[in-house]
Amino acid sequence: METLKEKIQSVPQAPGVYMFLDKKGRVLYIGKAKNLKNRLRSYFQAKEELSPRIVSMIKKAHDLSFIVTENELEALALEASLIKQQKPRYNIVLRDDKNYPYLRVDPQEPWPKPEVVRRIKKDGALYFGPYIPASAVWETLGFIRKYFRVRPCRYDLSRPRKPCLSYQMGRCPAPCAGLISREEYMENLNDVIRFLKGQKDELFEALEKKMKTLSEQLRFEEAAKVRDSIQALRRAFERQKVVSAELGDMDVVGLYREGSDSLLMVLFIRNGLLVGTKDFYLKDTSGEQDSVLIEEFMKFFYAKDTVLPELIIVEVLPEDRQTLEGWLSQKRGSIVKIKRPVREQEKALLAMARENA
Repeated sequence: METLKEKIQSVPQAPGVYMFLDKKGRVLYIGKAKNLKNRLRSYFQAKEELSPRIVSMIKKAHDLSFIVTENELEALALEASLIKQQKPRYNIVLRDDKNYPYLRVDPQEPWPKPEVVRRIKKDGALYFGPYIPASAVWETLGFIRKYFRVRPCRYDLSRPRKPCLSYQMGRCPAPCAGLISREEYMENLNDVIRFLKGQKDELFEALEKKMKTLSEQLRFEEAAKVRDSIQALRRAFERQKVVSAELGDMDVVGLYREGSDSLLMVLFIRNGLLVGTKDFYLKDTSGEQDSVLIEEFMKFFYAKDTVLPELIIVEVLPEDRQTLEGWLSQKRGSIVKIKRPVREQEKALLAMARENA
């Protein structure tokens, strides 16, 4: 039977994904390469540069297989997908299989409503999140239903119905009974979208204009409800952890080492607000470079269905930043940048992530 070194001789000098297998054919490790032959040779030519984890893997490896791809970007996408599916023993796999909750709003629907989802689809809808902890998404949805008067139900509204209890409680304008026009309903929905985007100035301007219009139409009870919503929103925005509106959307990834283990902490900044944090524990990472840990984390975490930010701040740049940026940009549908902190606010956020890891 061919040895691993002999098998490598027949591997092409092309981009792709490779897998080391044990005697029973189980996948031990999955990696990607710009040049498969050169990458696989490196495992046997410079063993002193390998981490203890990889040295242990090579000792158990009995076979290998590979898949040639068109380019390195395709190789990274395939590698991330295979690692997510296979969870090989010697890859750095974060023990977190959760799909985080998001709020979905589809303005294309006849009578749109915000709803909680855990899967993101390319369906033209708007997605907001992630919400961590998950309880935050239900608190946000409850607030929306209380103050924005959009329907909470899943009923088919193609046929008229009697208004339900939500209408009686003043929390739904009863489009099911034809008690609101679609134009007016969509104004309510647009207020929800402004709220979720953190567009405070635009939201308050729209609500104050609505309150004035309702008063002029002598619809004083409805105007009072809008006034109450404005007051509740002001209190809600005051409680939010505002970082800086200038920062927009970003993830901040902090890394902390303790002994042979490592911790990663991610801060999720959306529209300048700190909307959540999440930490990940990595065991037995001694001998691993920070750049490798950051790259492995990104390949695992962002392989999930997730709303990607335009910027990811890290203390140490991942090994293959350019390919990672290409893959993430492809997933997002627009440019994603990975960089070290430059502005003081970015440095402070990274320090916060590192200290809380």
